[in-house]
Amino acid sequence: MNKQQIDELFSTAQNQDQGFFKTTVDGTARAMLDAAQKAALNRKGNVLYNAGDIEGARRIFLTTGYSDGIARIGDYYRSKGRQLDALRMYLIAPDRKKADAIIEKLASVIQTLLDE
Repeated sequence: MNKQQIDELFSTAQNQDQGFFKTTVDGTARAMLDAAQKAALNRKGNVLYNAGDIEGARRIFLTTGYSDGIARIGDYYRSKGRQLDALRMYLIAPDRKKADAIIEKLASVIQTLLDE
């Protein structure tokens, strides 16, 4: 896959449905990338993340399956109070410890509502 194809794949990822369970461009996107291409895209994702383009970085990290980057996106969402978005990223990453912390908090809220 050449640079133009990678750019096209990234562009396609930007236009995908953002439903709760959608995680990649398609089932073959990750398989089409070799290790060097994934590394190049992950570097681009890190540059975007550090520049404050969290959504651009998220799309790249989801496309490449970069679990550390996905977890960092979850950390960002959590710091902004976006608990469900953070939970989604932690489950995809997977970072069970961070996901469990949010799940416990949500369970506590639900239990409080049920007790009223």
